[in-house]
Amino acid sequence: MKVLAINGSARKDGNTALLINTVFEELHREGIETEMVQLSGKVIEPCKACWACGGKGTCVHKKDLFQEIYEKMIQADGILLGSPVYTANISANMQAFLERASVVADMNRSEDLLRHKVGAAVTAARRGGALNTLDAMNHFFMLQNMFLVGSSYWPVAYGRLPGEVQEDREGIETMKNLGRNMAYLMKALKERRDG
Repeated sequence: MKVLAINGSARKDGNTALLINTVFEELHREGIETEMVQLSGKVIEPCKACWACGGKGTCVHKKDLFQEIYEKMIQADGILLGSPVYTANISANMQAFLERASVVADMNRSEDLLRHKVGAAVTAARRGGALNTLDAMNHFFMLQNMFLVGSSYWPVAYGRLPGEVQEDREGIETMKNLGRNMAYLMKALKERRDG
């Protein structure tokens, strides 16, 4: 089993990556493979609403990394999205990526490209806007017939400068619990499919 994480932060290896890696530690304990794609330094083009993806299973525009990342999503059993709070929402790159992924999935609904995968989201916040940010990512999962993982509290940790989220003890424990819950759900679904 494998979880793909998409880090929408403009900072490579910043607070959002630290939170993703905290979830990964719990997944690794359960023998689940992980990979993180960081959008830092890259530009994801917004959806052009051309509908050319219908029947193709992916976006036809190839000027960015969308197709490569989306293919990894299709292959993964679980998807972990992470974004810092930017103006009480997800980052622009994450927004563009999720819009395109949603359109591709919608235009290829008969293929159920993301159906029954496990999804979880995390966010790093300086102060406010964290719930809006989580909602944006979680809504993507719900629209794709995916199973959403919860934790002991909202998967948010507070910190502005890189590394500061590690000082939020409750936030870090929430991430660990999210990882344990994600592993549990993935294993239960695999057992059901295989049994």
